[in-house]
Amino acid sequence: MFYHARNGSVHVGDSRMDYICFGKGSRKLVMLPGLGDGLTTVKGKALVFAAMYRAYAREFTVYMFSRKNKLREGYTTREMAEDQVQAMAALGISKADILGISQGGMIAQYLAIDHPKLVNKLVLAVTAAEPNETVKKVVGGWIKMAEQGNYKGLMIDTAEKTYSENYLKKYRRFYPLLGKIGKPKSFERFLIQAAACISHNAQGELHKITCPVLVIGGDCDRIVGSGSAPGIADKIDGSELFVYPGLGHGAYEEAKDFTERVLDFLAR
Repeated sequence: MFYHARNGSVHVGDSRMDYICFGKGSRKLVMLPGLGDGLTTVKGKALVFAAMYRAYAREFTVYMFSRKNKLREGYTTREMAEDQVQAMAALGISKADILGISQGGMIAQYLAIDHPKLVNKLVLAVTAAEPNETVKKVVGGWIKMAEQGNYKGLMIDTAEKTYSENYLKKYRRFYPLLGKIGKPKSFERFLIQAAACISHNAQGELHKITCPVLVIGGDCDRIVGSGSAPGIADKIDGSELFVYPGLGHGAYEEAKDFTERVLDFLAR
């Protein structure tokens, strides 16, 4: 199997949680994706993500988790972190490096705060620790689009706010396809996860994080705001901060050295 990639699911509470796994390294890396998980989970995508993140496969056995399939109204990022603890326990993961991107970084914050023994090193990428005005405005707009069933508008607005102009110039020609591919049967999971982004507020507890931390942001982030990454790093003693100039929320995809930067941090 390509990079030993496999799909799976584990029982978490009253539901199941989809995950994918790839790589054969001795260390474990848990990747927590962003809000897009509310539209489609990682189910069946092991080969896709194994190819996308193959640079991690030599040193790590990589696990990427979705949120559990059934989320109740008002579910919080802290509760999502507790679900993650259960999923890791079910797979025998007693300690791992954690890479949280966007909303995944919000969940990762609570993993490190509430369950420090589970986290070896922590990478928080293009994420926020509190509901600043940028987060509330942007995610609030997405909630309205989802409530109206405006999938194409949601996808286009997400792209426009995520990527740099240079990147968008190459891909805007595909916009007509966005409303036709991947539309979920229901926006319920997305709406619950989006509301959790707006209510997330771990800023006052970040000082409890004691593991080594790398915080990565972009100085043009139009989703969580350019000040979010420095604000997080300022609250975590000994943390490292890197902000990509000229890039925004999509820095983890656009920056050619993003993976190298993460691997370098994890190797130290």
